[in-house]
Amino acid sequence: MPEKIEAEFIENFLIVWDSKKGSELYQSGFYGKPVGIPKPKEPEFDVPLILDLMESLYLVEKGLLTVFEGPERVKVGLRKLRGRARRLYDEFDLKFAVYRDLRDHGLIVTPGIKYGCDFAVYKHGPGVEHAPYMVSVKKWDETITATDIVKAGRLATTVRKRFIIATPSPQAKDQIQYLIFKWFKA
Repeated sequence: MPEKIEAEFIENFLIVWDSKKGSELYQSGFYGKPVGIPKPKEPEFDVPLILDLMESLYLVEKGLLTVFEGPERVKVGLRKLRGRARRLYDEFDLKFAVYRDLRDHGLIVTPGIKYGCDFAVYKHGPGVEHAPYMVSVKKWDETITATDIVKAGRLATTVRKRFIIATPSPQAKDQIQYLIFKWFKA
């Protein structure tokens, strides 16, 4: 991992203005998106890096990112970042628990909005492979209909991914159960 990096908090995202450090951060775990480069072919780039709140909070927790805002460069702490993320994301705490668990297990996690799920998950990273998994986060006691599973399964097979439901335990903060679906032709 790179040394501690500074990011500026603007609205609902963060920017690493130092392109060298942003490039190092991207290379260390595919964090963020280089400005103006939707699918980086090269691991090094000479543009700022944009981070979303989910990955920024994770990096701050890990001690890899320092956040400031405004021309006075006021330091922004975990509490403020978490508060903003809770307003931006539905069920943020559940989703963040799953994000953290997947990242802590060495997986690359990106937003899954284009697949109609919470996360697209990679073993090696975007540009290196297609995401083999799409993950939807559900509450422990949330009801899921057979129709929901069939819809997710059809989408997953269409985009050649495995569909996973992740459910954080309400009792044990760090306990996540994963239910993976695999479809096959009879």
